[in-house]
Amino acid sequence: MQNLYFRLVLILLVITSCSSIKEAKFDDYIFETKSEKQSYLNAYDKALKLWDIPYTEENVKTSFGTAHVIIAGPKNGKSLVLLHGMDATSTMWYPNIKALAKNHRIYAIDFLMEPGKSTLTAKPLSSKEIVIWYNEIFSFYKLKQFDIIGASKGGWITVLLASQEKNSIDKIVLLSPAQTFKFIDKVRKTSSALLLKLFPSEKKFNKTLETFSTHPQNINSNYKRQFYLANKYAKSNSSMLKMRPFSDEELQSITNPVLVLIGDHDVINSEESLTRAQKFLTNCKTQTIKDAGHFLSIDQAKITNDAVINFLE
Repeated sequence: MQNLYFRLVLILLVITSCSSIKEAKFDDYIFETKSEKQSYLNAYDKALKLWDIPYTEENVKTSFGTAHVIIAGPKNGKSLVLLHGMDATSTMWYPNIKALAKNHRIYAIDFLMEPGKSTLTAKPLSSKEIVIWYNEIFSFYKLKQFDIIGASKGGWITVLLASQEKNSIDKIVLLSPAQTFKFIDKVRKTSSALLLKLFPSEKKFNKTLETFSTHPQNINSNYKRQFYLANKYAKSNSSMLKMRPFSDEELQSITNPVLVLIGDHDVINSEESLTRAQKFLTNCKTQTIKDAGHFLSIDQAKITNDAVINFLE
């Protein structure tokens, strides 16, 4: 299974490499043309309105580009950083944000090597540089002893940040973290997502949603549109190649309280992921959400929200 996964990823890498030698139509790391980027940003703005709470959008200059941060919640609330899944952007938190922002000061950050409003002005970042980038944002907002929630790829990044010797993280929530405790569980099923990146179409997009969600019909149409355009217009990237499961020693170095949630129909994780989390994270709680897939924060929003809030408070 792993061999099939790596073959698909290598195809993605080759296509990415070939596209990089073409004459650029538009000087942007993610998008090929201004019109495509604008169409995507319009969809992003519509999806962000689904938050339906007061928020502000800020741009923070960093060593590697501009970080787009969405801030919400009470100013005196405990700081809570949100790291989204691959290509999902901070708009993905729309089913959860009211619950999360009730007592927390939210800092939702768009990852700068994917579609969103953060912009990369340097070469693609290494894992070490990703850590530096996020720490620059944390330093800008003077975040200390903050909680953090990472979904899918954002979960992998969260563990990367927490495994550093010097960090200011308190409690950690991982929502079906991708390739964090083990490689992708159901490679053949998840290949639909790779094929969508290579040959985007609405048919493949809908197939991918059916694979990753138990209730794709519950996903808001405005968010679906943004997510589809991310796959249609954005250049494919090979950052998933760098996402290897963390070693026993790296996981054991994390002493923070950690909550790991996965769906019972998750194609990224399985009970084996939870077993390894419990074995090597010294202060870990795990839970399997029934009737939920990889998109558990949408599939079972209330159950997920309640579990997260109970843990954080």
